[in-house]
Amino acid sequence: MTKLAHWYRNVEESGFKNFNILLNTITVNYQSILNYFDNRSTNASAESFNAKVKAFRSQFRGVRKVDFFLFRLSNLFG
Repeated sequence: MTKLAHWYRNVEESGFKNFNILLNTITVNYQSILNYFDNRSTNASAESFNAKVKAFRSQFRGVRKVDFFLFRLSNLFG
C-alpha cells in the first residue's frame, strides 16, 4: 500500500503529463488494485462468464421468447 502511494507521489512530482491518465486510473481503482495484491483476487471469472453470455446471446439474435432464452441460459451456465 505504501509503495504504491510513494510511486504515485513520485510520478506526480516528476511533472510528466503523459502519466496523468494512468494516475487517474489508479485513483479510481485504488482499492481494487490493492485487493489484488492482498488476496490475489480478480474478477476474471465474472469477465469469463460475461463473455460466455455474450457469445450465447449472439447466437440467438432476434429471440422472441425472452423467458425461454433465460431458461436455456440458466440451464447451460447455471
